Amino acid sequence: MYQTGDLIVYGSVGVCRVEELKKLDSEYADNQKNYYVLKPLYGNCMVYSPEDNTRIYIRPVITRENAEQLIDMIPMIQTDVYHSRVLRELTEHYEAIIDKYSCGELIELTMSIYAKKKLAEDRGNKLGAIDSKFMKQAEALLFGELAVALDMPKAEVPVYIEERVSGRRLRKAI
Repeated sequence: MYQTGDLIVYGSVGVCRVEELKKLDSEYADNQKNYYVLKPLYGNCMVYSPEDNTRIYIRPVITRENAEQLIDMIPMIQTDVYHSRVLRELTEHYEAIIDKYSCGELIELTMSIYAKKKLAEDRGNKLGAIDSKFMKQAEALLFGELAVALDMPKAEVPVYIEERVSGRRLRKAI
C-alpha cells in the first residue's frame, strides 16, 4: 500500500505522486473501493486507480543507488538490434520490453534502437517510425524515473548518463 506523497511508477504513465487515497463518488467507480489519486510528474492529468488494481503495473521508483548502478553498467551492456519487416512483430517486440517497466530493460531497449539508428544512418537511411516511436517512449519512461531517483530535471538525465559513462571509461583506461 502506498502513502500520500509516495513516488511510484504507474504503467506507461510513468512516475506519479500519490496525492491521496480515497473512495470516489462517481457512477464509473466502485463506491466501496479506495482509489489512489495519482498526479503524473510529466503530464497534466490525474489518474484514479483502485487500490487493489492488478491490471496496471505499479511499483516504487528505484533508489538513487540503483539508478547509479544501472548507469555504471551501461558500458558493459551488449545489445542485439531487432529487425523485422513485419511491423506488428516489431511493435509486439518493443511493447513486450516496455511492458516490463524495468529500467534495465529500458536501457537495453534504447541502446538497441540507438544502434539500429546508427546502422540506418551509416547506410544513408532514417530510423523507421515504429523504432522512433518506441525509442521516444522508452526514453521518456527511463529518463523520467532516473530524474526522480537522481533528483535532477528530466532534461539533464541524458547528459548525466553520458558524463558518468564517459568518466567511467576514462577511469578504466587509467
